Amino acid sequence: MRIDKYLWCIRYYKTRNMVTEACKKNHVTVNGQVAKPSREVFPGDKITFRKDQITYIISVLDIPQNRVGAKLVDIYRKDETPVEAFEHLELLKLSKEHYRKHGEGRPTKKDRRDLEDFAEDVNFEDWD
Repeated sequence: MRIDKYLWCIRYYKTRNMVTEACKKNHVTVNGQVAKPSREVFPGDKITFRKDQITYIISVLDIPQNRVGAKLVDIYRKDETPVEAFEHLELLKLSKEHYRKHGEGRPTKKDRRDLEDFAEDVNFEDWD
């Protein structure tokens, strides 16, 4: 089975076109070699691909006939992705939330004026 169809069948990508784009950007390797979308995969192959800032490592156990349900995915692949990769993604999400809440965007002109008014009202020289 083609690598693009395989990764689509085991539900790592939503469409085959997304897998094809990942292959063209050299994000997918099979047994350590960069894979084109038409590359054939066989049981025993090790696939490494980068998606959403995580480098997934999976081993092919069997080839599905067509796209499988989410509960049946483990029959066809063995996930060897290190747990640290998922922990790193959680840290990235938390660090982004630290700076500014999601959806607030850039400070508005009113925010800037409020900050300037606050800075004028507070006498920082008295804080010594």
